[in-house]
Amino acid sequence: MTGGGTAGIAPGEPDPNGVTYQATGELPEGPKAAYDHHARGEVTRGEVRALAEALGLSGTPTVRDGVWRVEQDKDGSGPSLQVNKQAPGTWTFARHGLGGTDDCPKGKPCSSSSTAPHGELGDAVGEKAAKAAAAPVLKALGQDDAKLDARQLMGAVRVVNADPKVGGLPTYGWSTGIQVGSDGQVVGGSGQLKAPVKGDRYPVISARQTLDRLNSSAGGGRVGIGGCATPVPHADDSTKTEGGGAKQAPCEPSSAPAKPRPVAVHGATFGLATHHVDGRQTLVPSWLFEVKPQGAREAFTVTHPAVAPEYLRSPGTSGTPAPPEEPGEKRSARVESYSADGTSLTVHFWGSACAEYTASAREKGDRVTVSVTETKQKDQVCIMVAKELSKTVTLDKPLGERKVVDATGETVRRK
Repeated sequence: MTGGGTAGIAPGEPDPNGVTYQATGELPEGPKAAYDHHARGEVTRGEVRALAEALGLSGTPTVRDGVWRVEQDKDGSGPSLQVNKQAPGTWTFARHGLGGTDDCPKGKPCSSSSTAPHGELGDAVGEKAAKAAAAPVLKALGQDDAKLDARQLMGAVRVVNADPKVGGLPTYGWSTGIQVGSDGQVVGGSGQLKAPVKGDRYPVISARQTLDRLNSSAGGGRVGIGGCATPVPHADDSTKTEGGGAKQAPCEPSSAPAKPRPVAVHGATFGLATHHVDGRQTLVPSWLFEVKPQGAREAFTVTHPAVAPEYLRSPGTSGTPAPPEEPGEKRSARVESYSADGTSLTVHFWGSACAEYTASAREKGDRVTVSVTETKQKDQVCIMVAKELSKTVTLDKPLGERKVVDATGETVRRK
């Protein structure tokens, strides 16, 4: 798991941005271990069609340049849905070409953004109606249980921000934003279509230990996984981006750091927060801290990975420590790349000195599906550093132009 270094600041001391987070009460211990989650494979035509139907689009999904498209008007002026084919399947929808609606109240520009406690602004629908309009879309995305916040207004458009649960845990950074016009129709939106699946299991640390690590991280909450975990709005905060999702504070510290000041932490929730791990968007076990600076009206959320520090590594280092497992337990190892020579196909992957590995290949049509199985060895002391390994399988015929994919359907790169 990709991690980053700290600046050597003692836990509890102010960080370079002049902030130190202080808990106002007891913080929870949390579980002993948890799984990370990430989206794999490619988005299918059926998945795109289901989302399109929920959005009221009747066009046929077509793929071009790695993007699924559903468009009802050839000139692009009408409703349009675009979905990246590769996981996580980032999607955007606009009913009026550029998103939002051009049917604005007279004298009120559509681009204006404001909030009101009960939605008394222009012709915007109420929160209950907006959530009802968003429900079919969230169902198509498999996010029926998402936490909803429909307080945000953009002129006559109300935005429903949805933070889904994954593996039974609340998420941060995997938001869906759905815009509802004054006529009750969904007029825009964005999010991820491919549902995250369970990955590796890691030991996790308590909220108190994680808060100490947050205070010792360089750059005001910057962390190794994904680069930044800067203060961002709480799910109940109204300051969200127009398409849905939270605004990110700048990662770089100010050239003139503010005077160190304490910031109160009123609680912590164990969940999953989005970070980039080995170049892909991953939901990492994290603590979500409820933070409220002195004098602020609203609380907001600061997240930090809860993964035990020995399972993190700095950017640029090779190998990812393998998660702990019981002796004899089997799991799939992620195939990183392959090389081919005639009927010999060699798969490359990161593995542990404490496990045995077997590789297999299944040939069907223009695809070769490869998989690597890891079996934890018994009665062996395990080291934490992973190493690059390879296994060779023999194909029925030379690979040729056939595509190599892993067990999830994700394309494996040629080395």
